[in-house]
Amino acid sequence: QVQLVESGGGLVQAGGSLRLSCAASGSIFKINAMDWYRQAPGKQRELIAAISSGGRTNYADSVKGRFTISRDNAKQTVYLQMNSLTPEDTAVYYCYADVLLTSLSSSIRQYWGQGTQVTVSS
Repeated sequence: QVQLVESGGGLVQAGGSLRLSCAASGSIFKINAMDWYRQAPGKQRELIAAISSGGRTNYADSVKGRFTISRDNAKQTVYLQMNSLTPEDTAVYYCYADVLLTSLSSSIRQYWGQGTQVTVSS
């Protein structure tokens, strides 16, 4: 089994920063893309940042310039550095990973973390 565990969420004032971490564990051949999503009350879950196995990144316009996604392949961990936070960033943040369980391409699986709450106060 593969498990993703997020950490680093919490309460922060507007203008502050948080760093989220998501560590993967289990029987893993390779982790391809790793993404961060968020879901605010009454809203759809949205993709906010993505990083490929080679380190290529993409961001939603709402967080571009403020958030930075990175990964440490040796630690099988993805990070989200969140700066200049606003109340509109308040949401549950979820880690996602495309995981290759074996060398066979048919072994690709999708995994989600349980989510971590980020609350930004004004």
